[in-house]
Amino acid sequence: MLSSPEQMQKQLSDAISIIGREDFPQKWPDLLTEMVNRFQSGDFHVINGVLRTAHSLFKRYRHEFKSNELWTEIKLVLDAFALPLTNLFKATIELCNTHANDVSALRILFSSLILISKLFYSLNFQDLPEFFEDNMETWMNNFHTLLTLDNKLLQTDDEEEAGLLELLKSQICDNAALYAQKYDEEFQRYLPRFVTAIWNLLVTTGQEVKYDLLLRMRKHLKITPRSISEEIWKDLEYAKNPSVNWKHKDAATYLVTSLASKAQTQKHGITQANELVNLTEFFVNHILPDLKSANVNEFPVLKADGIKYVMIFRNQVPKEHLLVSVPLLINYLQAESIVVHTYAAHALERLFTMRGPNNATLFTAAEIAPFVEILLTNLFKALTLPGSSENEYIMKAIMRSFSLLQDAIIPYIPTLISQLTQKLLAVSKNPSKPHFNHYMFEAICLSIRITCKANPAAVVNFEEALFLVFTEILQNDVQEFIPYVFQVMSLLLETHKNDIPSSYMALFPHLLQPVLWERTGNIPALVRLLQAFLERGSNTIASAAADKIPGLLGVFQKLIASKANDHQGFYLLNSIIEHMPPESVDQYRKQIFILLFQRLQNSKTTKFIKSFLVFINLYCIKYGALALQEIFDGIQPKMFGMVLEKIIIPEIQKVSGNVEKKICAVGITKLLTECPPMMDTEYTKLWTPLLQSLIGLFELPEDNTIPDEEHFIDIEDTPGYQTAFSQLAFAGKKEHDPVGQMVNNPKIHLAQSLHKLSTACPGRVPSLVSTSLNAEALQYLQGYLQAASVTLL
Repeated sequence: MLSSPEQMQKQLSDAISIIGREDFPQKWPDLLTEMVNRFQSGDFHVINGVLRTAHSLFKRYRHEFKSNELWTEIKLVLDAFALPLTNLFKATIELCNTHANDVSALRILFSSLILISKLFYSLNFQDLPEFFEDNMETWMNNFHTLLTLDNKLLQTDDEEEAGLLELLKSQICDNAALYAQKYDEEFQRYLPRFVTAIWNLLVTTGQEVKYDLLLRMRKHLKITPRSISEEIWKDLEYAKNPSVNWKHKDAATYLVTSLASKAQTQKHGITQANELVNLTEFFVNHILPDLKSANVNEFPVLKADGIKYVMIFRNQVPKEHLLVSVPLLINYLQAESIVVHTYAAHALERLFTMRGPNNATLFTAAEIAPFVEILLTNLFKALTLPGSSENEYIMKAIMRSFSLLQDAIIPYIPTLISQLTQKLLAVSKNPSKPHFNHYMFEAICLSIRITCKANPAAVVNFEEALFLVFTEILQNDVQEFIPYVFQVMSLLLETHKNDIPSSYMALFPHLLQPVLWERTGNIPALVRLLQAFLERGSNTIASAAADKIPGLLGVFQKLIASKANDHQGFYLLNSIIEHMPPESVDQYRKQIFILLFQRLQNSKTTKFIKSFLVFINLYCIKYGALALQEIFDGIQPKMFGMVLEKIIIPEIQKVSGNVEKKICAVGITKLLTECPPMMDTEYTKLWTPLLQSLIGLFELPEDNTIPDEEHFIDIEDTPGYQTAFSQLAFAGKKEHDPVGQMVNNPKIHLAQSLHKLSTACPGRVPSLVSTSLNAEALQYLQGYLQAASVTLL
């Protein structure tokens, strides 16, 4: 093996480590002696082969659990190997000095030093061996010399692959980190020299990929800001000559930031900090002075460091210091550097999302209100800076500022909405930044919500400002923006309290065009907009656009045929049933039910059944229980009984959502108490099972099982490019309860309705309940009756 080429040696070393795991040391007692003897050969090709074998054997000490067997083995290795390894280490360094100008010799020798350094790490990992404690000076002085070495012959032009010098320094860093973390007391006197050496490495090391291993060292050494300031800033004297020494302060901030970070998330910044680092003291003494500089364009790297520090340690720095930072960050929105003003916007946005007690925002609108004008001015000015015309961090900060400040932005809304509209018009020519665009529409929605909450009549001002741009977007078919436009229009239309304005009615026929519904990204927004039309203008549609009702039902028919979008079809259908005058849809009702039954027959899914159950119960509430029974039996005799037996009774437990469950509870109560055929025909046998299923809906856990074959329902093929739908959080629609105040408590409502039924036909209801209802359900029912203060006659 020792005479094999280097690549073969590596493979054979791994093979020996596998054998050694089983045989060493008991069945291979001479191995260590053989390896040590080879050190005397003077042939570094052979020596490196021995070192590779040793590394393969000993590296498992880094992760083995402590045990007597392990200690015994390590002691055996140390007794035989520690002194020869130390002598080899010293001899190799002397040879490096002798052959300092011979690149081929240096490559072999530095390969040896890397392997020796790795062996040092493995042999010192479990505990500090007495031999290495006694010889710490030899090892640490030489490690320090190698860490500060800069031999031009060993530098590589490759930016990706780490060279021998980088690999050795990286391993020495790991070794120093091991001692700093595990044997800090013994290592204390060497620590300042290593800190300074690492410091200089950070200052001088480039950002190329090959230095990644080296730069990871910043995460290991435990150094407090005091030791940094004492050992390093004392020497650098940054304050005396910032224009020369600013790079050193950049490295210092970088080092402290890395050392202090133990755990972090993108959402919350640093979630766990190193308790040895006083983050507030460092902020006050070293970060804040830079941020308070009057010149926002001076030393942009240090400004970016300071802003980033505020951003990532926002959960550790006290609120009063963060509040001091807010006007400073607002000031940096004017910085010419794209990094600085982007960091400033991002930091403000993150601060404004922080949560305090009771989950309220940490900063109140009142605390930020003194800065509102300069904040809004600088944010929008930042969008005019070179490279930031579509900067998503700035737009997100605008959105977050609106959300936090609420009423405080109302005096500025006319200017703000004008600027947002101009920006919308500009980016609609070529939408290329989806996050920027999304936050822009969110900011528009917030403007509308905040203003119209205080003054609903102001909605017309927004329509005047936005409709020209919206028209252009729709006419130019800007696919990315159309779903957003429909959501904003829904929000505007829902804000109107009276009849639907004529400007919207002119748009109504265009919304039914099939081409719009071909794009899946449009569907949720279009359905929401049509629902807004139906809620605000059902009478207008019935009288002035009755010829469009078939088109509306055509949309429903298209959606209901799709497994992906059938729930959207039900949203639309439920709005038609709830809001349209009954006579306007009379002629279409039977055909609606036939379409639903065809879909049930051809491709029934759990999602479809849940939506179907909500729909038929809403129909029952709107038109009456008898009307529901008649329309079923009008399609096919005894179909009402089949729907009860095959769908409502066995499947009602699958319904989810509080409003949906309430609709079903009130609808089933009507079927039980307001449908005469349920009491005096063959349907009577289903009365008690239906009551039992309703009590189950109230009391049993939701049935969320889905048949195996439905786990992989394919989304329908949509050829070509399709814009995805992105829900605007601030255009969100409030959950609508069609039952409303008519029924507050469905259980009480059931008890009262059963009492009323029993009054109309005395003796029947108690008889049905007592003979067929199971004991647990009966007990629940008695509780409802008691709570309603009624009895069954």
